[in-house]
Amino acid sequence: MENPYLTPNSASPQSALPPEAIARIEALLSSGRRTILGIAAGPGAGKSTLAQALHARFSTQSQYLPMDGFHLANRELARLQQGHCKGAPHTFDSAGYVHLLERVRSQPEGETIYAPDFDRQLEEPIAGAIPLHADKPLIITEGNYLLLEDGAWSRVRGLLDEAWYLDLDPALRHARLLARHMRFGRSEPEARAWIDSTDEPNAVRIAATRHHADWVLQSW
Repeated sequence: MENPYLTPNSASPQSALPPEAIARIEALLSSGRRTILGIAAGPGAGKSTLAQALHARFSTQSQYLPMDGFHLANRELARLQQGHCKGAPHTFDSAGYVHLLERVRSQPEGETIYAPDFDRQLEEPIAGAIPLHADKPLIITEGNYLLLEDGAWSRVRGLLDEAWYLDLDPALRHARLLARHMRFGRSEPEARAWIDSTDEPNAVRIAATRHHADWVLQSW
């Protein structure tokens, strides 16, 4: 199902999917078993749009699982005094995400696993929002920190059958982030300040993990 809180990139139609991306998905599906594709990228690079386009192209065989559902709730961030850096690696339930991937890998026939989603209008995770069914062989998951080597994040890469890194021109990524933040209520100065203090430091950290990917997709 399309995420209603996402503004698609101009390249979002299925017909614009790179041929190599389609070929790689078909190779994963050819195994005949449950497989997990992970797409990593910095904030604003378009990983959600790419993942959803792939899911739409292979809708009868795939399911979409965003990492963002594992954001800590705002009240917990307030308790921890970490609301100012929401989106940094430590502001997610990374172990919970890992445990969900482990469950998904060994999902019994007939079982439905419920995963959380993230509501950008509320800026909160929503528990049990995504049903994952055992009869769909491909899970497409995406997020910032799939290739990170710190803490529980370091266990994610080993649970992925294939990992992609989505690269995008920094100026375009920055412009998308600015538009997103303003669309969800921040003023332009507030949006620019958040990008400078939070999004861009995270993006630098994420870019340093790209060598763990099986494939780097440029500027989709």
